[in-house]
Amino acid sequence: MECRKDENLRECTCTYPGCSRKGVCCECIAHHRKNGEIPGGLFPLEAEKGYDRPVGTFIKAVSG
Repeated sequence: MECRKDENLRECTCTYPGCSRKGVCCECIAHHRKNGEIPGGLFPLEAEKGYDRPVGTFIKAVSG
């Protein structure tokens, strides 16, 4: 499967500056999973800006 990095970049909502995995979703997911985190692009916009990626933070953000 060919990586669609350019297309992914147009859709990615992660705002972390300088991320080497931005647009390479498989690497992003693997990195965050290894660290017990949720990728920033899955967070609601306001919660994503805090760069706090633990699963518990994500659950609180999407629960209201």
